[in-house]
Amino acid sequence: MDKPKVIAIVGPTASGKTGLSIDIARRFAGEVISADSRQVYRGLDIGSGKVTSAEMQGIPHHLIDIVAIDSVYTAQDFKRDATAAADEIISRFHLPVFAGGTFFYLDQLRGTAGSAPVAPNDKLRTALELRSTEELFDELMLKDPERAGAIDPHNRRRLIRALEIIETLGHVPNVTTTNSKYNWLTIGLEWPKEALHTRIHERLLTRLQQGMVEEVKGLLDSGVDKERLDSFGLEYRYITHHLEGTLQYDEMVETLETKIRQFAKRQLTWLKRDSTIEWFSLTDTDAIFNRVEQFLN
Repeated sequence: MDKPKVIAIVGPTASGKTGLSIDIARRFAGEVISADSRQVYRGLDIGSGKVTSAEMQGIPHHLIDIVAIDSVYTAQDFKRDATAAADEIISRFHLPVFAGGTFFYLDQLRGTAGSAPVAPNDKLRTALELRSTEELFDELMLKDPERAGAIDPHNRRRLIRALEIIETLGHVPNVTTTNSKYNWLTIGLEWPKEALHTRIHERLLTRLQQGMVEEVKGLLDSGVDKERLDSFGLEYRYITHHLEGTLQYDEMVETLETKIRQFAKRQLTWLKRDSTIEWFSLTDTDAIFNRVEQFLN
């Protein structure tokens, strides 16, 4: 009961996590900590949905634009940096509010990650390295769709590790809660499927109008390797294909929207396994604010 209190906002892509985190921070003297594996990188702006200065409304944001695009930032890096940011915010009697779509990162911090006492299997890893990233992800979807919902489909290291665990245990272990140094309130945002699809469609068109294709072209022109861009997720992958001439613009948009919808479905599958998440509709802000106030008092 003496642990410092923190809040996490989770939900599928396009569910409104960023906006709600800012609203809560404004109302309850908070600061936002990004839990997004792409927004830590400088240069990944529109494609990663990085919050703009105007959207921040004066609320301090942490763990955005902290590493170069050619660096490697891991879940352990996030745990270290997020803990330092939260402790510093708490020291000023402010409320840390975590928001972002990299649930694996949050699981590490919240103590809700699945434990996996599986030793490395060098023979299996060598065999898996011969497969394409897409083939690895397809196999993970077939064997454990829940785990696929929480993993970057282009992160080969995590895909191979997940398949290595499945080879030994038959599945990636479910949540095993361990002690966290914080007292967590985790708010989940849910939408009816069609409403979420509409939000995904509208957000994609908005980002394209804002210059998402031009952003990817600029990164390629600056020397960023296309395989590196591929590792940063769906938007960077399929726009790169379009710029290479393998996808027409309309085909790229249609494919990207379909893939984002599928990603949102996998995210929900992963999140729903966690009974500690309290689910709300984004439209019911009174209920959300009342629950936060109750938690803090």
